Amino acid sequence: MILSVLLSIILIGLGFIHFNWVIGGKFGFVESLPTKESGERVLNPKKIDSAIVGIGLTVFGIFYIFKSGLIAYNLPEWIMKYGGWIIPLLFILRAIGEFKYVGFFKSVKKTDFGKLDTKFFSPLCLVIGIFGILIQLIK
Repeated sequence: MILSVLLSIILIGLGFIHFNWVIGGKFGFVESLPTKESGERVLNPKKIDSAIVGIGLTVFGIFYIFKSGLIAYNLPEWIMKYGGWIIPLLFILRAIGEFKYVGFFKSVKKTDFGKLDTKFFSPLCLVIGIFGILIQLIK
C-alpha cells in the first residue's frame, strides 16, 4: 500500500507540473526538453501535448490510488491486471530511452537536458517502473 500511495503522489505531482505548462507556467519547461548539441530543441510540444501527458500521468496516479485499496473502485479486473504491467513497462522503456537524446543509453549527454536526464529524469522513470512491478508482484 505504501508503494502505491507513493507512486500516486509522484505521478499526480508530475501531472500537475504538465498542467502548469498548459496554463503558461514556465517551471522546468525548458529544462525538460531534449536538445541537440547545438541547443536546438528536439521536441516543440504544444499545450495540448502537455495536457495529454498531464492527463495520462494523473490517470496513472489515480490507478495507483485504486491499487492501494484506499478507495473502492468498480473497474474490470483486467484493467487493474494489465494496467499494472503496462504502466511500469512504459516508464522502464522511458528510462532506457531511444538511444540518442533520452534515457540511460542516450548518445547526446552533454546538453543541459542530457545532464538532468541522467541525474534525475531517467532514474525517476526507472524507480517508478520498479515500484510498479513490485506492486504487481506483491498483490
